[in-house]
This record gives sequence, structure tokens and C-alpha cells, in this order.
Amino acid sequence: MSTNVNIHEAKTHLSRLLEQVASGERVVISKAGQPVADLVPHQAARVVFGGLKNEISYDDAAFAEVDPDIQRMFYGEDDAASR
Repeated sequence: MSTNVNIHEAKTHLSRLLEQVASGERVVISKAGQPVADLVPHQAARVVFGGLKNEISYDDAAFAEVDPDIQRMFYGEDDAASR
């Protein structure tokens, strides 16, 4: 089931609308009769670390030559590092 409300009504009755959403109802908020937003129950996204394990690879040759500018950004000037 879906409930349609205008922006003013949504601001005035937000708590009631959130209770409806929590019970599984969908609420459509409209501006000048045009739908602009849907209130739907929150669905937490599951985060999986290492999701691309064994899916991608890289060649160690990519790290063979380090750009001198990048080297300086991480380690500073050569003469400062030797002190």
C-alpha cells in the first residue's frame, strides 16, 4: 500500500509517516502534485571486506619505478632524509 502526501503534510506529520513506513507502508512525498521523494524502510547494506579476493591481480612491475615527485611527497627531499 502507498500513501501520497504533500511536503507541508509530510513536515507536519513526519512522526506518523515514519511509523507507517516502519510498519511496511510506502509514503510518496509530492510537490505541486509531482512525486519528489519516497519514504521506504531503511535496509542496512552488508559490508564484506576482501570481496574481490582472487578476482583482481596486479603485476609487481607496476611498482618497480617510483615517480620521484611521489617519492618526495612521502619521504621529503633527499637532503633532508640523509640528516
